[in-house]
Formats: sequence, structure tokens, C-alpha cells
Amino acid sequence: MVFPKGFLWGGATAANQCEGSYNKGGRGLANVDLIPHGPERWDVAMGTRKMLEFEEGYYYPAKQGINMYDHFKEDIALFADMGFKTYRLSIAWSRIYPEGDEMTPNEEGLKFYEDVFKECHRYGIEPLVTITHFDVPIHLTKRYGSWRSRELITFYERLVRTLFTRYKGLVTYWLTFNEVNMILHAPFMAAGLIIESHENADQIKYQAIHHELVASALATKIAHEIDPNNKVGCMLAAGANYPSTPHPDDVFEAL
Repeated sequence: MVFPKGFLWGGATAANQCEGSYNKGGRGLANVDLIPHGPERWDVAMGTRKMLEFEEGYYYPAKQGINMYDHFKEDIALFADMGFKTYRLSIAWSRIYPEGDEMTPNEEGLKFYEDVFKECHRYGIEPLVTITHFDVPIHLTKRYGSWRSRELITFYERLVRTLFTRYKGLVTYWLTFNEVNMILHAPFMAAGLIIESHENADQIKYQAIHHELVASALATKIAHEIDPNNKVGCMLAAGANYPSTPHPDDVFEAL
């Protein structure tokens, strides 16, 4: 098998996995910061154990990550040493709009990613940018209920207009959301959703996915308006699971 000319071969990270420095550069707190290590991790990720602030006695890995925020130049140089030609990374929404609903973006956050993209190009590495890799400013969860609210489409539109305008010529490849279907499996981690015991969980999750898909379509339209060279896609979580029989119940379980 021969890869086609221009095939983008590289590696990937997410802001919440690697950046750390959750309290630097004007960044706001996000849902992904609040996923603790330990036995309650899954309950928090599911949105059944409410954790909207750091709590004593818990370790939060995203606070530090690998501190790429302070070491991105060294990290990108290592990418180049490995021969990678593309780097998929994500933007922390709360670095650009710390609370998510402001009218004006945070310049320090914009400058940080501008420097990252320029460093990539210095080594001939094409940035492939995920706009939202699960990140939701925690203020949007507290005030609006996160993606259960249609108002988040407006805030997301503001975010993408800012990104597409600022990084025109630096970024061509974009993903609107990482693994949009993970809302079904880990609502708080994937989309900042808190689901109370008396609520219809399926209704909330599917409404949130609908809002994200509307926002994704809108972002794609805006991307092509701002720069016709932009290439935009989405991302689904998928695995090699096969039903044990063709029976519909088995097929559904394998999804």
C-alpha cells in the first residue's frame, strides 16, 4: 500500500491532556479540569457526581498535564524529530473566552496558540486544530447548563469567528468537535453536562448533541466564508465492536 501524495502523517494531543497551566495566561476553569483521578472519576465524568470546583482531597491531572504550555517549543521540536508532518491539537475554549460568554476574547490565549502554530510551520508541520476537545468553560455549565442550552450555539459561533479570523493563513485543517457522540457515554467530561437524578438523561444528552451538531454546521459555513481554503470536519468515537448475532438487540449493544 502506498500513501497518496500529501498524506498527513503525524500525532495528536488535546489541550486538557497536555497543556497544564490551568491558571496561567488569563485562562478560565473548564469542565475537563475537574475530572479527578480515583474511584469517583467516572461518576464525575458521567455528570452524576457534581464537581464544579476543585475539592480538597482529590488529584486533578489536567491541572499540570505535561506542562506543554511552558514547553511547547521543545515538544514541537520532538514532533519534528519523529518526522511528523501534521500535529492535531485542540484549543482550550477557556483560554480564548475564559467564561465562555464574554464579548471580547483573551489576547494572551490567542497569542499562545498563534505562537504554537507558527512554531509548527517553522518545522514544516501542518496544524490540524480541534476547536473543542470536550472543553467547556465551567461558567457555561453553571449559568446555562452547558450544551443543553441553545444559547451555547451563539457563544460557540463567537469562538469560531475569532479563531478563523485570527488564524487565517496559519491553520487550514479544522475539526469542530472531538467525538461528539461521547456525550452519550460521559456527559460531563464530553460536554459539561450535569444530569440530576430526576431528569430525563436521554433527552438532555440528545438535545445537547443536536445543539453541538447545529453549531458544527454553522462553524463550517463560517469557516468557508472567512477563508475558502479552510477544510473542516468532525470527529466520532468509534471502536471495532461487532454484534454476536444479526439480532437488532445485539446490533444495538455493539454500537
